[in-house]
Amino acid sequence: MQAFTTHEGIMAPLDRGNVDTDAIIPKQYLKSIKRTGFGPHLFDDWRYRDPGGLDVDPATRRPNTDFLLNQPAYRDASILLARDNFGCGSSREHAVWALSDAGFRVVIAPSFADIFFNNCFKNGVLPIVLDHQNMDALFEVAARDAPAMARVDLLAQTVRAGGVEYPFEIDAYRRHNMLEGLDDIGLTLKHAETIRGYEQARRDAKPWLFREL
Repeated sequence: MQAFTTHEGIMAPLDRGNVDTDAIIPKQYLKSIKRTGFGPHLFDDWRYRDPGGLDVDPATRRPNTDFLLNQPAYRDASILLARDNFGCGSSREHAVWALSDAGFRVVIAPSFADIFFNNCFKNGVLPIVLDHQNMDALFEVAARDAPAMARVDLLAQTVRAGGVEYPFEIDAYRRHNMLEGLDDIGLTLKHAETIRGYEQARRDAKPWLFREL
């Protein structure tokens, strides 16, 4: 997993509440478990004017020019601003894979669905919770100065945009893992030598358990 210390990028203001995971990545794309290739299908039903699927080349589809991410100011955005309860609905990890594959490193919202929130940390996307007043201020900056830049500093736990700094809270354990670029597998591999030692000691103590039939 890619480590996260600081990130500077364009903010994309998705001014909708209760955006569920089916809107983030529709169900027809869940057949693939490759973790990559989902970026062109992020917000698929809003992004295109005709239906898509794994066997449909996105380049052949008509884009919805009214949709936020199809507008020139936001095409290179890497920080998504959202409203309450972002990532609600089913627990599909594909939703975070799609955001990451599309280049988003940060999602900022007043609240997140729990499973989506946890999946972000496991896939190198930083979810930041800010109160409604601060979110309104960020949305205003993103709309006024489009394309508007923001700088996210995980070490200092701040978001800076429009000349204003917004502090945020984050669990210390999750913060450490993001800074180190550690997902669940990475955390386990840090103890690889201890695991190998345990397995060898077990083989030595009870060799009959490991005999091939």
